[in-house]
Amino acid sequence: MKSKLVAETSGQRTFVVVLDPGEEAIAALTAFADQKEITGASLAAIGAFEKATVGWFDFQSKSYRKIPVDEQCEVLSAIGDIAVDDSGKPSLHLHAVLGLHDGSARGGHLLEGIVRPTLEITVLESPGYLRRRKRPELGIALIDLEA
Repeated sequence: MKSKLVAETSGQRTFVVVLDPGEEAIAALTAFADQKEITGASLAAIGAFEKATVGWFDFQSKSYRKIPVDEQCEVLSAIGDIAVDDSGKPSLHLHAVLGLHDGSARGGHLLEGIVRPTLEITVLESPGYLRRRKRPELGIALIDLEA
């Protein structure tokens, strides 16, 4: 992983992060957010994965149904945010649309993505602090604007 601070204005930093082949996207971006002490940000990415898993949230089971993508795929769009979870650690929420070899697409909550050949991410830090709290009645953690 490589990163560069490309702008800083009024407490808001903008980074470009480039992941290398073989890196797992969620783990690498979480480590980046932890290293840079990012407590709130939005992000957008494009690139490709050698394989990935996206998820569809099932409210009845309060869990993600995994949708494996076991082939090279283009990251047509990935957008999301970074907030701090209940333990004080960075928490990513990232959705992706993945383009397949036949022009079809798969999408959902990005659970895992193994980069090949690259993933290019723009991280726009917010000057404020975002907190993601577990919502037991839903089974997921959501941003809590009251925190």
